[in-house]
Amino acid sequence: MPKQKTHSGAKKRLRLTGSGKVMRERVNNRHLAEHKSSRRKRRLSMDQTLTKGDAAKALKLLGKR
Repeated sequence: MPKQKTHSGAKKRLRLTGSGKVMRERVNNRHLAEHKSSRRKRRLSMDQTLTKGDAAKALKLLGKR
């Protein structure tokens, strides 16, 4: 049986915490930042946890389940 490969897109976009949560970056923080407020950019810079259903799919793509 061949080894299972990790999904390349998932490994670039997602990361696991020590407690097993799946984290992702927030959207809208890459460009066109001039008109966004500092508060908004600061909030967007923080990572966010995936919801339960999405986390289950993500773990499968990452080869953890």
